[in-house]
Amino acid sequence: MKPPLLLIGTGTDDNSGTAEFGRFVHRLRCRLEHIAADVCGGFLDRSEPRLRDSVASLVARGHHRIVVLPLVLTEHDQVLTALRAALAREQERHPTLRYDLARPLGPDLGVLGLLAERLADAEAEIPRLAAVPAATAQSTPGVSRSETAIVLVGGGSTDPAGNADVHRTSRLLWETYASGYLTVETAYMSPLTRPGVAGGLERCRRLGAKRAIVLPYHVFADSDLERVWAQAMAYAAGHDGLDIRCAEAIGDCEGLADVVIERYEEALTVELADRRQVLR
Repeated sequence: MKPPLLLIGTGTDDNSGTAEFGRFVHRLRCRLEHIAADVCGGFLDRSEPRLRDSVASLVARGHHRIVVLPLVLTEHDQVLTALRAALAREQERHPTLRYDLARPLGPDLGVLGLLAERLADAEAEIPRLAAVPAATAQSTPGVSRSETAIVLVGGGSTDPAGNADVHRTSRLLWETYASGYLTVETAYMSPLTRPGVAGGLERCRRLGAKRAIVLPYHVFADSDLERVWAQAMAYAAGHDGLDIRCAEAIGDCEGLADVVIERYEEALTVELADRRQVLR
């Protein structure tokens, strides 16, 4: 059997986000039942189980080498710094512990494909994702993709490299799955980073879009996603001429599981290659 997989979440104050993380851990456990020795999850903060408890449980069951995979979407996420510090503390507590840190999830063709699926769902007029009243949505019949803009919304932070990762994803999405749309703009949920959701939507309006789809660059539905939707609806309330839709987060799904398994296998391959290099 291959080493256990430990999935890392950032933690949330929203119970639905924690529950979806738990369902995804169960999905991976079923997918890797005959491959990995175990699959479990842990949070850095705010939610249970905490990373330290998950690591202690694995070590108590005799696992001293694990693959750690952070469920984050950017390679420069500040969560990764906190994760490395947390893992260093765990190695102090458990001197026999070795871990391989897998790459974050995105941008990846698989992740871009999942974003395209959420985009298509929102475009198909799923009722609960409409950010404007039905009467307003009906006032823009027959809107083509060339008149539709996308606003990809990342979390936003004080780290310029992390913010640039979201811009890079916007461009990759446009060139791989969304080339028929008017534009793919980038916005951020956090007030620390501009433009915000309203700023991204305003840019779409000024470019002549008749419809704008707010596409969250988030793994699971949580309170952050609710804030994105709330900002979009607040903008929609003052701009009746623009049909605004809000897409879902990527969520617990088989496509996301495929990406995670690919990262897991990649981490094991890199570790094996490193060992062979040492032996030469």
